[in-house]
Amino acid sequence: MKVEEKKWIRIRVYVVALFFMLGLGTILARAYQLQVVEDDYLKGIADKGIFATITLPPDRGFVYDREGNELAVSIQVGSVFAHPSQIQEKPKTAVKLSKILQEPTDSILQKLRRKRSFVWIKRRISPAVTAEVSRLNLIGVGITTESRRYYPEREIAAHLMGFSGTDNQGLEGLERKYDRYLTGAQHKLVCMEDAFGRPFAINKPTPPEKAGVHHLTLTIDKEIQYKAQQALHSAVTQTKAKGGHCVVVDPKTGEILAMAVVPQFNPNIFSKFRPDTWRNRAVTDCFEPGSTMKAFLLSAALEEGVVSPLTEFFCEEGKFKVGGRVVHDTHEYETLTVADIVVRSSNIGAIKIGQKLGYERFCRYLKKFGFSEKTGVDLLGERAGFIRTTKHARTIDQANLYFGQGMSTTSLQLVMAMAAIANGGQLMRPYVVKEIVDDAGHQVEETTPQVVRRVISFKTAKTVASILTGVVGEEGTAPKAAIKGFGVAGKTGTAQKIDPRTKAYSKRKYVATFVGFTPVEDPKLVILVVIDEPEGIAYGGLVAAPVFQKVGSWALNHLRAAPRPGLLAGGDAGQVDQASVSPKSAQPIAVAPQVKRIAQELRQGVLPDFTRMGMRQVLKKGRDLGLKVCLKGSGLAVAQQPEPGCSLSQVDSVEIHFKPPGR
Repeated sequence: MKVEEKKWIRIRVYVVALFFMLGLGTILARAYQLQVVEDDYLKGIADKGIFATITLPPDRGFVYDREGNELAVSIQVGSVFAHPSQIQEKPKTAVKLSKILQEPTDSILQKLRRKRSFVWIKRRISPAVTAEVSRLNLIGVGITTESRRYYPEREIAAHLMGFSGTDNQGLEGLERKYDRYLTGAQHKLVCMEDAFGRPFAINKPTPPEKAGVHHLTLTIDKEIQYKAQQALHSAVTQTKAKGGHCVVVDPKTGEILAMAVVPQFNPNIFSKFRPDTWRNRAVTDCFEPGSTMKAFLLSAALEEGVVSPLTEFFCEEGKFKVGGRVVHDTHEYETLTVADIVVRSSNIGAIKIGQKLGYERFCRYLKKFGFSEKTGVDLLGERAGFIRTTKHARTIDQANLYFGQGMSTTSLQLVMAMAAIANGGQLMRPYVVKEIVDDAGHQVEETTPQVVRRVISFKTAKTVASILTGVVGEEGTAPKAAIKGFGVAGKTGTAQKIDPRTKAYSKRKYVATFVGFTPVEDPKLVILVVIDEPEGIAYGGLVAAPVFQKVGSWALNHLRAAPRPGLLAGGDAGQVDQASVSPKSAQPIAVAPQVKRIAQELRQGVLPDFTRMGMRQVLKKGRDLGLKVCLKGSGLAVAQQPEPGCSLSQVDSVEIHFKPPGR
């Protein structure tokens, strides 16, 4: 009995195991059939259930100013879409959506009648409107979330930032330049049908191989940018000008602290503005710089040793014929020193300095200062400007260049060239993006200050800066640029524009300019102001200089720069201590202590004795006197031609002979 029971138990176990094996085998066979044998067939059935795949705009990284203030952000907004084939009462649905979305009923109805499986009704709507549409619970109408670009500061730095399009692609400015960094992973909206033909949407995750967003930190200071735009816009409005630019840079690093352009636009609604207002004119537009070039003419002439600050030139009483044309000065000057010529902005004096320097040498220095070549700034659309070659320059063309006509430059080139004088003679590469970080905060790229080349010596740069302080003094052309408590150096420019009809210089259209730096002893800011076609009085010292003063004084306070007590007590920011003199007077302007030292050498008015001096001492003394020095031999000076005691007014060059000591 017991043996038989054990036998039946064993049989039952085998039977149950067999059924389990048969069941498992059936499952495995069916799985093989579905996964391998009928793979293509079943995939086709699944694909028929997907009737639309919509790629949604990717997220974009944030953009911050140097202090971490947001200049561009991405916000999540709702977008309304529809499946036209699922909507039975299209006119009724269009009316309901029209009331909430504030869109024409006919426009919505037209979209609903399209022979398509998916259409956008309205994208990027506010959360409140999204909620109202959702409450309607309309068949065939859905809502999805999208990323929208938003610029919280509106017009502030708009020309730098640019903007992005409906699909979050960069279209202008930094948005376009750094689009590959700012653009993040894309999301896909997959529209499917269930077994009963009812549509539904699934947001599929972004593929893992796609990189995430990156964020930009700029060199821009939002507060300085705001003040620059405010002051510039006010000046353009008051003078009824066509437009203007204001650029603020750090001369020691090349960092752009502000770049304002008028006319302005709001990048949040960029399509409502004319396309020409989107352009960053500070880098894309060229103009003739006018008398601002005299600062660089002075730099070249001093560096080459062809003049000293107190070398005198006869300025022809306001009229000078050159190359068959007559050049005029605003005032009828007689004899002026080199310092006077720059401070009083004499065109005739500039021509005479330029003739002594030479056109080819001047062009070489202008190119060293960065004119006629791109600065390399990390912005789109930069132009190089133009300088006429010696081969193609007539006599009058050469004369015009010495006071800034017949060439073209951008605002950025001009401000960086002045920055080279401010920082002691080095041309810096300007930049606006300080660093790029990924979503985790890890630094991807960093921009550091870069010296392009040395243009002039430190000594020449300081001498030029000292002379340029006279421009903002009582005898200069821009006293309105003076900032109480701080030394200011700069140069004005009032350039005629070419009339497109006559192809000649217009008598009504001008570009008024002032470019300068402060504090003179340790420059922290270089500021350029350009006013395009101001009505009425068009002088740079009256139109552009006040903007420099407003922006400069506010920015210095913002940067917590300490004023000089002597200047606060009533001293002139231009360091000009001489009383007013008549235009024809030949009295020099005392522009700075450096110039006063040189004046002591010149008071005798005769050629000094160079014998027993070393070569370096001879070159220095000759350069200070504005003489061309020819050195022969080596050692100590033993003879010279002309002889000591000759009147300096009759001497342009001196030849010095040297012999080693003891021979």
